[in-house]
Amino acid sequence: MRRRIAEEPPSRLALWSQRLVLFSLAVVLLAIVIARAGLLDTVPVVVTLGAGLALSVLGILVALLAFAVIWHTGASGFGRAVSAIALGLVILAYPAYLAATTWKLPPITDITTDALDPPRYEAIAQLRTRAANPVMYAGLYAAELQRSAYPDIEPLMLDAPPEAVYRAALKLVEKRKWKVVNARPPVTMRRDGFIEAVALTPVMTFRDDVALRFRAIGAGTRVDMRSSSRYGDRDLGINAARVTHFLEDLDTLAAGIKPEPPPKPAEPARRGQARR
Repeated sequence: MRRRIAEEPPSRLALWSQRLVLFSLAVVLLAIVIARAGLLDTVPVVVTLGAGLALSVLGILVALLAFAVIWHTGASGFGRAVSAIALGLVILAYPAYLAATTWKLPPITDITTDALDPPRYEAIAQLRTRAANPVMYAGLYAAELQRSAYPDIEPLMLDAPPEAVYRAALKLVEKRKWKVVNARPPVTMRRDGFIEAVALTPVMTFRDDVALRFRAIGAGTRVDMRSSSRYGDRDLGINAARVTHFLEDLDTLAAGIKPEPPPKPAEPARRGQARR
């Protein structure tokens, strides 16, 4: 007669740790889908994403507790606990990297090339909710933080006329698939050119706001840019990178713009024509 050794029942903690982490993965993916589809505003999406990450942390803690129970009782479920910890760490890895990067950067979400007179948000002001960041620039304190963190951000000076630079910038905006909400071409000696657009972040497609101003400086153009996050007090450096890359591309594109020839002076009328 062979004796059957009764197997210990699986640890309930190990089972629940795996369930929690799998459920957290589903919640995180749901938050990403909702954000990319634009079904909800940023705040509910962030809350949903935070809940999913919190479930991952809880699942890892339960798995660690399951290890202790398995060690003392000899219950099965070691593999479930290990898989829960591994999947939980995978889910938390990128958010943890972003969090570490965030705290190294200054607490600003509004970047501009002109702190004294930043491009204004006009049409965009109507799109922001009460829970969003204010459309008014934060002032000299934010300017000092920006200068220390991103000293290379400054206005772009071009030799091309404002009208040509405006058209080139509009092409770049459309190429980046930013949604234009306000576009006003410049008029020589009368008004500045202006573009307002909404840009999307790469993964979660959160909405950031962008404003461009084109001002005639002699025969050339000064381009000022502003990029702001609608929510939160830190931006992972996304707005500074957006301003830097856009102005670099615009500088390259404007290098191919040929300056317009000066208007020819009117020829004086002949005496015979004047008498007529």
